[in-house]
Amino acid sequence: MNLNLTILGQLIAFAIFVWFCMKYVWPPLTSAMSEREKKIADGLDAANRAARDLELAQAKAADQLRESKEKAAEIIEQASKRANQIVDEAKEQARAEGERLVAAAQAEVAQEANRAKEALRAQVSELAVAGAAKILAKSVDAAAHEELLNQLANEL
Repeated sequence: MNLNLTILGQLIAFAIFVWFCMKYVWPPLTSAMSEREKKIADGLDAANRAARDLELAQAKAADQLRESKEKAAEIIEQASKRANQIVDEAKEQARAEGERLVAAAQAEVAQEANRAKEALRAQVSELAVAGAAKILAKSVDAAAHEELLNQLANEL
């Protein structure tokens, strides 16, 4: 066997093998590799988008939590103000009711004092009539002198 002829045969067989691989084997491999590369790139982009979305969601959740805390503090403050206002209104109503009761009691006392004065005037006029009757040694008629007794009661 000739060494040159063997090398030439191997060279032709290798060329045919290379041509066959380039024609039928290489394109599906390169397309599969490019598809795989595209899938990996899409997966990395999706992971980046998910990471950004997660950061945005965490920021949004933190903002909402802060807003909720502020609203809760505001509601608590309003409730406290309203409670103080209710207490103040109750105090004011109690004070007004107390003043009304004091005024009613004072009016009742004044009315009782007037009744007592009238009763006292009536008793004084009766005593005056009785004293005058004893002094004059005769009977003084109260019905006949009622106008005079009323005048005397008003003067007292």
